[in-house]
Amino acid sequence: MGALDGKVIAITGAGRGIGRAVAEFCASEGAAVVVNDYGVSIDGNEPTSEVADEVVAAIIAAGGRAVANASSVTEMAGGESIVQSAIDNFGRIDGIVAVAGILRERMFFNMVESEWDPVIETHLKGTFTVFRAAAPHFKAQGSGAYVAFTSGAFAGSVAQANYAAAKGGIVSLARSVAAGMYKYGVRSNVIAPVAKSRMSGNVPFGIEMGEPEDVAPMVGFLLSDSSVGVTGQIYTANGGKIAVWNQPVEVREMRKDGRWTIAEIAARFDEVGQEELGLIKVLAEREAAAKLAKETGATPNQ
Repeated sequence: MGALDGKVIAITGAGRGIGRAVAEFCASEGAAVVVNDYGVSIDGNEPTSEVADEVVAAIIAAGGRAVANASSVTEMAGGESIVQSAIDNFGRIDGIVAVAGILRERMFFNMVESEWDPVIETHLKGTFTVFRAAAPHFKAQGSGAYVAFTSGAFAGSVAQANYAAAKGGIVSLARSVAAGMYKYGVRSNVIAPVAKSRMSGNVPFGIEMGEPEDVAPMVGFLLSDSSVGVTGQIYTANGGKIAVWNQPVEVREMRKDGRWTIAEIAARFDEVGQEELGLIKVLAEREAAAKLAKETGATPNQ
């Protein structure tokens, strides 16, 4: 008996990396799995369905139940196809895990439309299409679990404005789904994984990273009946660490009767001030370290 016995879970981007680890973990916990992967390269090109078929074969060889789906999440018909694969093959749908994504890195000031649109389309729209397709089934049965994937980059990125914007949008989408589906007994949460993958390989500086398999148990928990009542949250999974993110709230205010003038705002601005942008702090520290290293002849990490 596994924690997901009897459940049917559809996972996008399940042909490689974290998506594959989640698919194999869910199957090992008793779920029937729809393994969706359009099978593209990291920049979204060269599609092939072979990667999804390979994962299905591995799951079946291990005694699990799975079916492949190679539809693109960037179209509404693709999202519907993924959910319909679950219905046609296993009779129901209990969980959606949206992992599919691509990267097209470029500094914001050099980025062009052909680098912006596909990333937004795959990550953000790709989460919406499969979430939306499952909604009528979840509402009808009065249960269901959505798990979306974001990244710490949703707080900002130097060279991935498109990716960061998509991941920020996913957070807002998942929270909106949590609010909109709450009365139907459906929950919606987000994972911000830190794990070695094709995309994390492009991170320009070293950070602590776990393995894709380390992320899967938290996803499994959010899909399981053990997480009933948990909704609208962001969790980081990194190796043996699991953490929850804060919810955005106003932290300071200032008031007056009537409308403000610029001079009045300037005079009292310290009452609200600004919240530190962590990314800028990191960049400033690196710049200072590089300057010191140049002056002293030492390497920046000495």
